[in-house]
Amino acid sequence: MHLFAGSSHPVLASRLAKALAVQLGKITLKKFSCGEHYIRFEESVRGRDVYLLQTSTRAPHEDLLELFLMCQAAKLSFAKTVHVVLPHFPYSRQDRVTEPREPISAKLIAHLLEESGADHVITLDLHSDQIQGFFSIPADALDSRPIFNEYFRKKKLKDPVVVAPDVGGAKRAKKFATMLGAGLAIMH
Repeated sequence: MHLFAGSSHPVLASRLAKALAVQLGKITLKKFSCGEHYIRFEESVRGRDVYLLQTSTRAPHEDLLELFLMCQAAKLSFAKTVHVVLPHFPYSRQDRVTEPREPISAKLIAHLLEESGADHVITLDLHSDQIQGFFSIPADALDSRPIFNEYFRKKKLKDPVVVAPDVGGAKRAKKFATMLGAGLAIMH
């Protein structure tokens, strides 16, 4: 297993590498003066299972483009498989058309990941379950609720309430509230 990290979250990358007891792979990530990204693997990935970590939270456009280029560079360097670890799936809130003339942005990102060379995507807490269906490659959407459930249960909170930030998040909040045995509030 070779783990490489994009520039989006170096602390997370180093902690993940430490937890997995692997060294982060050597990769050059830089920008030309015009703002274009440059990617180069500094070690061979030929015939290897490559894992690419990118969070895509603060600058999703930049982070996604860097990730697409990393995927393609791995494929063109004959990686056996390219696994994308994308804890935050950008544009996941745009998973359907709600008004005329809108894109389904989450579906487009799924297609761009595939087209750039990803063989497998691992992400956390998708905005909706249907996003997994946007992929024609394996896509694992891990659920963080059990971890948070355990954490809050250990806190022994009195009368906890899970709050959904909007009606769209009510279904996910309800699942968590039920798991935690908590009340539910929905902001409107």
